[in-house]
Amino acid sequence: MRRPATLSAPAFLALVLSLLVLIGAAGPATAQMVPPDRPVAPTNLLPESSRSDIWRAIRQGEQGYVAAPNVLGGQLIQSEGEVWRSLRLGAYKQWAAWIILGMLGLVALFFALRGRIPIEDGPAGRTILRFNGLERFAHWLTAVTFIVLALTGLNLVFGRTLLLPLLGKDLFATVTQWGKLLHNYLAFGFMVGVALMFVLWVWYNIPNRHDIVWLLKGGGLLGLGHPPSKRFNAGQKFIFWSVVLGGILLSLTGLQLLFPFTFHFFDSTFATLNGWFGTQLPTGLSPIAEQQLAALVHGFASVVLIAIIIGHIYIGSIGMEGAFSAMGSGQVDYNWARQHHDLWVEEVERRRPVPAE
Repeated sequence: MRRPATLSAPAFLALVLSLLVLIGAAGPATAQMVPPDRPVAPTNLLPESSRSDIWRAIRQGEQGYVAAPNVLGGQLIQSEGEVWRSLRLGAYKQWAAWIILGMLGLVALFFALRGRIPIEDGPAGRTILRFNGLERFAHWLTAVTFIVLALTGLNLVFGRTLLLPLLGKDLFATVTQWGKLLHNYLAFGFMVGVALMFVLWVWYNIPNRHDIVWLLKGGGLLGLGHPPSKRFNAGQKFIFWSVVLGGILLSLTGLQLLFPFTFHFFDSTFATLNGWFGTQLPTGLSPIAEQQLAALVHGFASVVLIAIIIGHIYIGSIGMEGAFSAMGSGQVDYNWARQHHDLWVEEVERRRPVPAE
């Protein structure tokens, strides 16, 4: 039977010396991981008062040192996170629900009292071009992407309350996961659509004196007669600027959420406003605080825009006879056009007369 191999004394001594050399070489590198001005001491060896001071500083956002490249890794506690969570699940969620339900209630009440707004002289049997193909493409690109973004975004706020009990955990998780992907990628289509709409229609949406008369008469929606209007009336201009300005705000805050800690939209905006108007808006926000603020502003702006678009969808579909064809085929009934946009029809006829029957 063979005896197990053993190390000779010289070999054993050489092995020990090699290990000591390796440990000595690693020692200085390890020591460099901790800055010399930040000595490390176990908190359990410190007096009770010192330990309280350390954890109080951590609670207030004091950052420690970490060797990892993540600059936020040294912050153990961000107390504002609990404030953000309480606001998002409390007042923000309640206001979002009231705004959307309130608009749905107003639309239902208006339809019950006013009914569908008819073409007063009846269909003329001939049409006039309202929107060309590029304009309809810009509208539907913006509209379809916004609807998907709205539904998937609302799911993040109300899904656990409304859908989870109906779908179950597995199906709800799958729906939410796909919704998140759709939300992230279709957002860029929405941005393109808003940009196209702005380029195509901004010149028609500059306010003018006819808008004041339109507002005083309720736009003809209340039965007070149809005020004169060019290609876009005051109500449509309100929708346009709501989509453009709201879309810009959603795009900026959305990009900040898509690419965390890359943009500093609020910090730079607050600093600019303080310089222009002498306000006292907070600056020097932490990257996490900016993300939390972006989430709240993004969500609230979305809810307001959703409520506005609900009214727009109602008027453009069941609320007004002949309105949908403007974004359907692009052609609208001649009498409808004269009723709602008489000044625009006159401009079109001066350029290219509409053939008589």
